[in-house]
Amino acid sequence: MTDYANLFRLDGKHAVVVGAGSGIGRESALALAAQGARVTAADRALPAATETAALGTNLTAYQLDVLDEQAVTKAASELADVDILVFTAATNVRKRILDYTGEEFDRVVALNLRASFDLIRAFGGPMAERGRGSIIGFSSIRATTVEPGQSVYAATKAGLVQLLKTAAAELGPSGVRVNAIAPGVVETPLTAQIKANPDWYDAYAQKSALHRWATPDELAGAVVYLASNASTFVTGSVLHVDGGWTAVDGRFDPPN
Repeated sequence: MTDYANLFRLDGKHAVVVGAGSGIGRESALALAAQGARVTAADRALPAATETAALGTNLTAYQLDVLDEQAVTKAASELADVDILVFTAATNVRKRILDYTGEEFDRVVALNLRASFDLIRAFGGPMAERGRGSIIGFSSIRATTVEPGQSVYAATKAGLVQLLKTAAAELGPSGVRVNAIAPGVVETPLTAQIKANPDWYDAYAQKSALHRWATPDELAGAVVYLASNASTFVTGSVLHVDGGWTAVDGRFDPPN
């Protein structure tokens, strides 16, 4: 009989959260630890990861630059017996296509897509060998709905969804689940440019069904769900946590 009282507990599990130094990554690390997991809070900035680790119990800081493929491989080797991998690191250059440079394109693709590819390979292999694991990558509503200035970011997030779905198909027979979370607009350092413009900020708030932005902690529940036994038959999925953004077509409220 299923132990529903402990359905979301993660006792005895080792979780690695990449991008845990701030924002959604930090809240995800804290939430997983609160459910009993032993969490490695990984970030390029070790002081930020250390700050996250100090906010809870069962958290250890780890410095990791995911743009360094060898560092990712080394991390997967050093951080043994990883049951849960969460990665949130991303960047965006908001420019129209005709204004984009090749260097900017490469920079966004390198972090948002190539680094994700390297993480899945490095950590997914050992998970498959042990016959268990949950990989959770952060996509975006921009994987399915776009606006001017979001071309390369949207392309990488759509590509990430397909990469994760393929990993789910390939690793599923070995007991590894792979899923994506697609946030809407969240108040993080990545969206600081928008938040600084009141009209832009309000337009985004009004687009969702809830008429507001999310805070990073509102994504943590989805992470715990996909990491836990509450989702043992969920793989290859995209979980939208977007306040209804992708469910609402248009902004005009017709008269009665």
